[in-house]
Amino acid sequence: MGRSLQARFTINPTSITLCVVVTVLVLFTTDTRILDLIELKTYDLRLQSRRPLQPDPAVVLALIDEKSLDQVGRWPWPRSKIARLIDILSRAEAKVIGFDIGFLEPDDIAVENDSALAGAIRNSSAAIVLGYFFHMHESDLNYHVDPAQIERQLARIKASQYPLIIYENQAARDISFSRAYAPEASLEIFAQAADGAGYYTVKSDQDGVVRSMPLAIQCGDHVFPPLSLSCAWYYLDKPDLSVMVVRFGVHGIRMGERFIPTDESGHMLINYLGPPQVFPHVSISDILSEKVPRKTFQNKIVLIGATAMGTHDLRTTPINPLYPGVAINATVIDNILTQRFIAKPNWSKVYDLLAVIVLGSLMGFVLPRLRAVQGFVFLLLLLALQVSLTWLLFVQYRFWINLVYPLLTLLMTYTSLTVFRYFTEEHERRKIKTTFKQYVSPVIIEEMLKSPDRLKLGGEEQVLTVLFSDLENFTSYSELYRPSEMVDILGEYYEKMTEQVFAHQGTLTDYIADELIAVFGAPIPQADHARQACSAALAMRDRLRSLCAQWAHSGRPQLKARTGINSGLMLVGNLGSRYRFAYGALGDQVNLGSRIEGLNKMYRTEILIGENTAELLGGAFALREIDRVRVMGKSKPVRIFELLEKTEGALAEEKKRIGEDYSAGLALYRRKNWRDALQQFERCLAIVPEDGPAQVMAQRCRCYLMTPPPEDWDGVFEHSAK
Repeated sequence: MGRSLQARFTINPTSITLCVVVTVLVLFTTDTRILDLIELKTYDLRLQSRRPLQPDPAVVLALIDEKSLDQVGRWPWPRSKIARLIDILSRAEAKVIGFDIGFLEPDDIAVENDSALAGAIRNSSAAIVLGYFFHMHESDLNYHVDPAQIERQLARIKASQYPLIIYENQAARDISFSRAYAPEASLEIFAQAADGAGYYTVKSDQDGVVRSMPLAIQCGDHVFPPLSLSCAWYYLDKPDLSVMVVRFGVHGIRMGERFIPTDESGHMLINYLGPPQVFPHVSISDILSEKVPRKTFQNKIVLIGATAMGTHDLRTTPINPLYPGVAINATVIDNILTQRFIAKPNWSKVYDLLAVIVLGSLMGFVLPRLRAVQGFVFLLLLLALQVSLTWLLFVQYRFWINLVYPLLTLLMTYTSLTVFRYFTEEHERRKIKTTFKQYVSPVIIEEMLKSPDRLKLGGEEQVLTVLFSDLENFTSYSELYRPSEMVDILGEYYEKMTEQVFAHQGTLTDYIADELIAVFGAPIPQADHARQACSAALAMRDRLRSLCAQWAHSGRPQLKARTGINSGLMLVGNLGSRYRFAYGALGDQVNLGSRIEGLNKMYRTEILIGENTAELLGGAFALREIDRVRVMGKSKPVRIFELLEKTEGALAEEKKRIGEDYSAGLALYRRKNWRDALQQFERCLAIVPEDGPAQVMAQRCRCYLMTPPPEDWDGVFEHSAK
């Protein structure tokens, strides 16, 4: 189990990429403060990079500016001056007059001024919308507000509450709105005279920047709209107004045919058009002096607010660090009237998650296949693509798509993989030497290190020799020995056999269960690859006999191996797929070598070679031709030979006599002279009763004497098994 887990979670480009993607996804879903703050700053940059937008002409700002303070006097002014301002704007046929200031306390100069202002509000032909604000938390105050006082304040703004809240289902009724502790409303005398009211409370993000407007705040049992929305509602002649609530939160505000999207908390992203001066603005001192043409205010929403430095109504926005609150409300009104909203739709989260996964996976897949400079260029291209796409969606379609987390994924993946590549290049060289010394000779290892292209996927056709060696009945020993003992036995066997392969410049291509496969003549060319393969096979046979003699004293099994050798044209190299490949050989002659190894079982021999290999030996080895067979899957018959010894070694006399008698019997067998052939094979058995090929051929002659083969029999034995 431990090894399985270790293999599954090894450090490689894939696992590194997976870790990076998962890490970023966790950061994304847990709303990491610092990253969210950076995302907000990129949002600001997107707003700043746009050209200023043309505002709807319906909104005009009447400002308490520096000029007004100089000419009218310090703020606050006597309420009689505000009354006169309302009268002038009413005569100019303003449709809505909204106050981004509050009348929270009685006039300091004279009570009559409050009465005059209330009368002007009541008699105005324009809809008068008063402003107020909420104390959002009790902790914001340094004193406790009496519940009765809160109820009195709520009574003053009760008429301005949302007339309807529409819940999608029962689950939506459990949604909580942004809650306020207590309102700070205008005096009752003004509240009763005005047409409506709206709060000018704004909520800053964690960095103190105002990017959104809360469109629904609950205080007590009721939900209230902001000043900007109330002004737009009166301007549009009070269409049906409702808050839409779904199971995940506030969905938006429905105002007649218009829909105002919000987030689940009821906040609308403010689509700032440009600097504060983008809206028409008039100094109140000029209005009071009646220097402004009446058409300036005709059928308009006139927002009255302060921009002078001493009035403390300046906010930090993405566009400007000193942005008047009245201009923020004007922007919200413009967004509602023009329906130019910045949206962060529900699908944007899915898009953001997919961007993290796709970009991270793409970088993790492509980067390991590129060189350093190419990888850096690829990173820049992906960064530019993501930035361009998010900017285009923002500018053209007003969609806010996350930029930071996808970019973070790209940078983290690139950095991690680059560091991994840097620290593992030398380690990989050592690993190749350490690992491949178990499979190939040191000469081949150096060749692989000198020529990295040899490790790439692909191969080339060459004339080579392949060797297959399989243990006879090895699986039967599993009943006699514990698994750990079987592993030790097989490990020691492979070690000794592999040493002989390396000693004869062979390349070990695979261990498959108890079978060993080796190639001779590649990757380093060898003119005598057939001789080297045969020498290795004889050395392996002798080493196994020696090993079994040692094992006899410790109770280990007496193993016997069957070896098949064949030569011919093969495809050799790193073969497989892009997911996994290994050095090896493929081709018809390789398959034939495997079939020849399997023929040992039928003829009860130890080492058989194909006729291609026999032709390449040039008399360097003593051979005995065994038969002509047509193996399964092949139409052309092949002669097979038993490899006995090297010719320079002394061949036992009995083997010479068997070889002569067997050859004579094989010739008679092919001429269909079964009786005489049988006598020759029996002579072989008289010398060595356990000689496998003679036993097989003698039995075959007996069968043919009883049931002769067809007349067109060509002396080839059809071998139907693999």
